[in-house]
Amino acid sequence: MARIRIKRVYEAPAPDDGCRVLVDKLWPRGVRKDALHYDIWAKDLAPSAELRIWYHADPAGRWAEFRRRYTDELRASQAVREFIRNIGDADTVTLLYASKNAAENHALILQEYLQKAVERVTDA
Repeated sequence: MARIRIKRVYEAPAPDDGCRVLVDKLWPRGVRKDALHYDIWAKDLAPSAELRIWYHADPAGRWAEFRRRYTDELRASQAVREFIRNIGDADTVTLLYASKNAAENHALILQEYLQKAVERVTDA
């Protein structure tokens, strides 16, 4: 079963990162494309543009609703189901995100969702 971790793109890669997956829809600011060590850029796992724009208008006031809406998007996403199948053999998957807010960002929600989904597939 894969262990799902998260890490800011600005942190140095580590040997135990496993498969490094960029999960932002937009390329991170200030990072050269040849400087970021990643294996997959999974844009389809990021929140929709509409949801992201809505959330960023009032992050503090909309976090709980953003979490619910993004989870709904993940639940309906074929890309998420394919990603879960593809990481089945990995020991560790590190989700890379650019947000400055380590306590409230989409990667936390995605990590939780993917970990539960991987556990369900493994238990089946």
